[in-house]
Amino acid sequence: QGPLEESGGGLVQAGDSLSVSCAASGRTFNTYHMGWFRQAPGKEREFVAGISWRGGGTTYADSVKGRFTISRDNAKNTVYLQMNGLKPEDTAVYYCAAASNVYGLTSTIHYYTYWGQGTQVTVSA
Repeated sequence: QGPLEESGGGLVQAGDSLSVSCAASGRTFNTYHMGWFRQAPGKEREFVAGISWRGGGTTYADSVKGRFTISRDNAKNTVYLQMNGLKPEDTAVYYCAAASNVYGLTSTIHYYTYWGQGTQVTVSA
C-alpha cells in the first residue's frame, strides 16, 4: 500500500455538510479495509467510520451514525466521507487509514497500519 492523501477539509458552520476524500496510490488499495479517524487538539485519535475492502460493509461511531456516510470507489482508489449535519464537536483533523483484510472490518485503531497526513475540518457554532 502506497501513500494515502486526504483532501476536502475546510471551515463550515454547524448544520452544514462537507465531504472529504482519501486517495490511495498503492496497487492493492482494493484489498484493504478503509477507515476514517479524527483527532481534536488534546484528545486521542478516535474511530469515525469504516468500510470493508469490497465496500459491502460499513461501521460507524455512535457519534456520527445517521449523519456521516463512508463510501469507496475502488476503480478510483478513493474512499469518501460525506458529513451532514455537522456539529462543533466534529471539529478535528480527519485521517484516512487502511487495515489488512486478514481481519474483518474493525474500529480498532491498532489494526490500521497505513495513514494519511490528515485534513482539517472546522465547524463553527
